[in-house]
Amino acid sequence: MTTDLVLGVDSSTQSTKALLLRADDGSTVASGRQAHPDGTEVDPRAWLAAVDAAAQGLLSRAAAVAVGGQQHGLVALGDDDEPVRDALLWNDTRSAPSADDLIAEMGGPQACADAVGSVLVASFTATKLRWVRDNEPQVAQRTRRVLLPHDYLTWHLTGRGSAPTTDRGDASGTGYWSPRQDAWRPELAAAALGHDVDLPRVAGPAEVVGHVPSSGAVVGAGTGDNMAAALGLGAVEGDVVVSIGTSGVASMVTTTCSADASGLVAGFADATGRFLPLVCTLNASRVLDLTARLLGVDHDRLSELALAGVPGANGLTLLPYLDGERTPNRPDASGTLHGLTSRTTPQDLARAAVEGLLCSLADAVDHLTEATGAAPRRVLLVGGGARSAAVCALAPAVLALPVVVPAADEYVARGAARQAAWALSGASEPPNWPMPDQRTYEAEPTPDVRARYAELKDRTATWAP
Repeated sequence: MTTDLVLGVDSSTQSTKALLLRADDGSTVASGRQAHPDGTEVDPRAWLAAVDAAAQGLLSRAAAVAVGGQQHGLVALGDDDEPVRDALLWNDTRSAPSADDLIAEMGGPQACADAVGSVLVASFTATKLRWVRDNEPQVAQRTRRVLLPHDYLTWHLTGRGSAPTTDRGDASGTGYWSPRQDAWRPELAAAALGHDVDLPRVAGPAEVVGHVPSSGAVVGAGTGDNMAAALGLGAVEGDVVVSIGTSGVASMVTTTCSADASGLVAGFADATGRFLPLVCTLNASRVLDLTARLLGVDHDRLSELALAGVPGANGLTLLPYLDGERTPNRPDASGTLHGLTSRTTPQDLARAAVEGLLCSLADAVDHLTEATGAAPRRVLLVGGGARSAAVCALAPAVLALPVVVPAADEYVARGAARQAAWALSGASEPPNWPMPDQRTYEAEPTPDVRARYAELKDRTATWAP
């Protein structure tokens, strides 16, 4: 064990990543990776083996470790603290009808949001408990303890020497933790499963929850992946983290908890004692993928074409709801391209695609502002879409905010490592690690682009699929 090194673990849907960093400045020393089994339900013991493999040769060198894990997943344990079924992951949608049932039982969307910060959807753990109750009653009866993926891994790292723990951030995605009360609502978990169940203790952000038996290294509380990413990026109050992957995610660090009855804003907590309300879109980088394919170009050429175009794409507007959309809630929608003329050029189409993607994300940022009453000060842009020169250049114009693009990194693992360093230090705030190689983009806002987008969005709201 080296006293100046800390280990951050990212246990995602696809794999486990482990980063060994220097505790004083967050610089990377070494890394490891191990793939996970495919599927929306997985034996959670596979994650334990993956952590052991990814951290081999790294954990023994670390003075502290923490885990950032995929949110919402259901790890159901029996009397012997072994899984009674495979874990149901966040992206397993079979519990969508269960979400509707639970919302109705709680008194409707506003009552649900008031109770647990969010209107339940199929990803939330409570809905999976209800699905198990209704479809696997024998499994439900055998379930005595419920953990989230990161809780299960943290407990593993401590050698199960004490009772399992979670944190506020990950707890806020279960559907039975109250942001307003800062406490579990165990009666909601019991109502979902059909009987009382043991829940992990909610540890403080910088709490030491145990030690690695083989080395004595400190084990931090860990958190959910979105919360760990915000911590890894150094996001502070007023920062909006926008991630452009297959889906788009916008989240904002704030001191205000939200209760959005529309269901567009998930009222999560963060990993520092604050809150992290979050909005998700279904269509993000796939918008760029499709447009590049239609134009027969690669992504670099797509950016060149978009940047050669003019703001507003000569009247061409793309509503990028390619395969339905979640924000706004239009599950049966398809994409709409409006304003085609005989003068439309490839530059116009490329520009419209980038502007349409960014307008969708700007709507997400607006929802965060409306739900919290907090004004964003800048955007931290990450994900695969942040590699697009056109996205980076046009984002500040559409979002009307400065846009900071950090260097590509494993920010969930980095955030977990920063939390581990915080627990190791015993300080009141996490360590102030520098962010190397970040680029800042600014531009004059283009409100006309958003206005035309909003007009098209409103016009298509009543169209039949």
